[in-house]
Amino acid sequence: MNSNTFRMPAAVLLATGAVALLAAPPALATGGGAGSEGTSGAVVLRAGLDVGLLNKAVHVPLKTTLNEVTAPAAADKTALTVTLDGAEQGQPVSVLKADVATAKATADKNTAQAEANLAHAKVHVPGLPRLSLIEVEKVTSKAVCEAGKKPVATSNVLGTVTALGKKVTVTAGGPATKIDVPGVGTVSLELSGTQTTSTTAAAAALRLKVSVNPLDLNVAQVDGEVVLAEAHCEAPKGTEPEAKPDGKPDVKPQTAAQTTNTKQTPAQANLAETGAGSVTPYVAGGAILLLAVGAGALVVTRRGRTQ
Repeated sequence: MNSNTFRMPAAVLLATGAVALLAAPPALATGGGAGSEGTSGAVVLRAGLDVGLLNKAVHVPLKTTLNEVTAPAAADKTALTVTLDGAEQGQPVSVLKADVATAKATADKNTAQAEANLAHAKVHVPGLPRLSLIEVEKVTSKAVCEAGKKPVATSNVLGTVTALGKKVTVTAGGPATKIDVPGVGTVSLELSGTQTTSTTAAAAALRLKVSVNPLDLNVAQVDGEVVLAEAHCEAPKGTEPEAKPDGKPDVKPQTAAQTTNTKQTPAQANLAETGAGSVTPYVAGGAILLLAVGAGALVVTRRGRTQ
């Protein structure tokens, strides 16, 4: 089996932070401009736990992931081991062992999609080396986001599920299943289900809320959350239509109906009826001048006769 081994000091966060599914997927980014590629990401296991040590009265954060990928990438490691200073006598803690543990994410200008698969897997937490937190036969999640189409998200839990040594039944859309083991603690399991928007999709097969107090191997308390098989995506931005090649200007000829819509003043209407044109003002001015000259001559002639 492949494995990842990490060492963490008593109060230092190691590896990537655990983020609640469907709230803000860490690998989900907004695309760029028009025609940009979509985004996608997947993770087989995400754990965010607080481990309380018995003899030191301190809390050690255990936050880690297995097979977390962002497009384009794929991973198929099947084991995750973490070492916590002061826990389990300094021995590595086998967080996950599985026959199959794969994550894959792809994205281009047409489609972004991601999927995570886990088969015959066992999850452990510090202080419970011989008792599995959960065992699953098969869990899968997939998210597909195509440009111009509604995103699709699916998740499945197949076969039996065992939590703290007890077989449980988890139903989609139903309430969380709670397992209580005296002297050990409780585990609450639920199908995280799926969520889609007009451009995004997210899915996870199982979410576990953990609260155990093993009082063994210097571990007093373990609290937190574990998510199995998570996938999410964001659709590519739609491409803008290509500009039409330059051709003749689209100029519509003016029609007779358009030329007769303008209203005319009474004066303009009279001029139109008499056939007046642009020289009419000059003709009228000349006529007025001749009338004035004639009137003046008439006055002079009458004065001469009276004298």
